[in-house]
Amino acid sequence: MLAAGAMAAVSPPAHAAAPAVQITKIYYNSPGSPDNGQNSSLNGEYVQVKNMTRKAVSLRGWTMRDMTRRSDHVYTFGAFTLKPGKTVTLRTGKGKNTATILYWGRSGGGTFAYIWNQASDAGYLHNASGKLVDSCSYNSSRVEYKIC
Repeated sequence: MLAAGAMAAVSPPAHAAAPAVQITKIYYNSPGSPDNGQNSSLNGEYVQVKNMTRKAVSLRGWTMRDMTRRSDHVYTFGAFTLKPGKTVTLRTGKGKNTATILYWGRSGGGTFAYIWNQASDAGYLHNASGKLVDSCSYNSSRVEYKIC
């Protein structure tokens, strides 16, 4: 029992550790959109993922998706290693993959080729086991992107 006026030591609440790999930005309102889904406009729409650790992380089998449940709105990373402290930009359209830019490969379908809704949506990053690693949502048509 505590004496009058004595205070019990209270530990601060435990906080979940930040994910090792995080979604850092979703650019959902690409310049020129809505249009007919031209590749330059599709590639103006992207999500960025950053490795927050000091070790390289293999993203093979990891997935990125938005809120829809459509299978064509799921991107599966191939053989790709995200270097320590580095960011990869996943663009919606087509292009040549590099160490810092990947392409979803979407085209055609007019406005249906876009992944990210212009007013409200969310990105979900899952590891190869299907576990949710990170997510980022937005709800605004006043800006073009969300810093997560």
